[in-house]
Amino acid sequence: MPTVSVGRDRLLAAIGRTYTQEEFEALCFEFGIELDDVTTEKAIIRKEKHLEDDSEVDEDDEVIYKIEVAANRYDLLCFEGLARALRVFTGTEASPVFQVSSIPRGSMLQMHVKPETSKIRPYIVCAVLRGVTFDEARYNSFIDLQDKLHQNICRKRTLVAIGTHDLDTLQGPFSYEALPPNEINFVPLKQEKSFRADKLMEFYKSDMKLKKFLHIIENSPVYPVIYDSNRTVLSLPPIINGAHSAITLATRNVFIECTATDLTKANIVLNTMVTMFSEYCETKFEVEPVEVIHHDGRKTVYPDLSCYKMDVLLSDILGPIGISQDEKQVVCLLNKMQLQAESHSLKGEARISVSVPPTGSDILHARDLSEDVAIAYGFNNVPKSKPKCMTIGGRQPLNRFSDKIRAEVARAGYMEVLTFILSSHEENFDMLNRTDDKSKAVIIANPRTSEFEVVRTSLMSCLLKTLKHNIDHPRPIKIFEVGDVVMLDSSRDVGASNNRRLAALYCNRVSGFEEIMGLVDSIVKVVRAPHVNFGENYYVPTDEPEFFPKRQCKIVTSDGKQVGYLGIVHAEVLRKFGIPDPCTFVEMDLEALL
Repeated sequence: MPTVSVGRDRLLAAIGRTYTQEEFEALCFEFGIELDDVTTEKAIIRKEKHLEDDSEVDEDDEVIYKIEVAANRYDLLCFEGLARALRVFTGTEASPVFQVSSIPRGSMLQMHVKPETSKIRPYIVCAVLRGVTFDEARYNSFIDLQDKLHQNICRKRTLVAIGTHDLDTLQGPFSYEALPPNEINFVPLKQEKSFRADKLMEFYKSDMKLKKFLHIIENSPVYPVIYDSNRTVLSLPPIINGAHSAITLATRNVFIECTATDLTKANIVLNTMVTMFSEYCETKFEVEPVEVIHHDGRKTVYPDLSCYKMDVLLSDILGPIGISQDEKQVVCLLNKMQLQAESHSLKGEARISVSVPPTGSDILHARDLSEDVAIAYGFNNVPKSKPKCMTIGGRQPLNRFSDKIRAEVARAGYMEVLTFILSSHEENFDMLNRTDDKSKAVIIANPRTSEFEVVRTSLMSCLLKTLKHNIDHPRPIKIFEVGDVVMLDSSRDVGASNNRRLAALYCNRVSGFEEIMGLVDSIVKVVRAPHVNFGENYYVPTDEPEFFPKRQCKIVTSDGKQVGYLGIVHAEVLRKFGIPDPCTFVEMDLEALL
């Protein structure tokens, strides 16, 4: 959970009321946050610099509150958002209304996006804060919020990178480009000489803070870069801003740009930045828009500070909490959580219409409204009650059945293995002589490694891979696994379904086909039931590419339903996995046997 450090005196002054530490802890608990630690500025610096005592620190002995907030409440990651939320919660201030300046399209600042950016960081969103008044505390909070967002929703700048600039030092319109590193030259922040972009990467490899971000772009043939109309570099995202447009305490107009690989998160980050610090603008809570002109001709104006509407049944909000409140009371509770709400009736049912502000990116469902109502009502005030239905926890039938199958296979001399449910695309298809028809496998959109590209559709590759890494064990090698595979399934609301399988592999100097058939016969005898009738002959020839022709068959019930398959693994498959000895493999659908 993120922790926000704020000065006690400044925070209490912003809230407009004095609290003892115990009273403030109680307020935090009521609001759903936690006072994690109380320390001083001297103690923090002494700890960071490993000093012996406070006398070596030349700082004020200011009391610092370290407050732990929810990871999805990005609006609470800075002093401004925290103080504002507590003021609204305690009723000393109404929820602010954020608005975008009314500027004609032709007068807006423009950001032109070049097509090459699609190769590395395709999205950019921008905004301007006009007439900002900074002091040292506000400036530090402004920088600190960027760091916290980078660590949180931005995923260490891989998804979004924030750049902030002194607009008065720049000249619009701006351009977002992607160029070879040897064509980019500029003076980076806190430096005095100009660097070429590729040389800058080498320079920052010794920088403790920035070196952890270099991997994001350093192997790319092009680097993202933002220019103004004079070809002055604003930033080299996601690494460093240019020194020319650095923000100081004297800055009055701030240009904010967020480059991203995820447009939704970029909008959340931009909205968080401008809503938190627009309270210091000349016109409070007003933000100047910027027009982004895409390389395909589309034009989009950012930021989008509009509220989105939710219309929810009163019972859907109160039901999960277990309290009884009328519409007016629920509206008041939502208002305490910075959610503008109104009550109305539709077809005789009480409903609540909620306007979710741009700071409410965590509000997605009626359950989120229930959570905020519960916080505002007070968790300690929710009456305790016994469950209407008393139940005893137990294991799912499928899990009990799976354990019985595990025991039966283990008694046959097989050793159980446990493998990852994710595998590479090559192992799941090409190495098994299978083709991907795009109708079965769930593909991972942005895998972190080539070994985890798809969700497995069979246990076969996993057992062969395990055998490969244990090939030096004495023969015979008999291993099995009971686990899930995942298939695309349009009938499910998530688009895919899990299926529990049993797989066993026998490896020896000879194929051992009869060994696997004996295992199948044993399992068939154990699971015979009125709903699963195998008849006299449950082996039917089949033709699968991962097995030798005429050395394979499928396992079917008396009504022709396939519940598994087995065969001698094809020599080509064994060669691809690096296995020198013949193997026989079986895979059965346990859910069909349950």
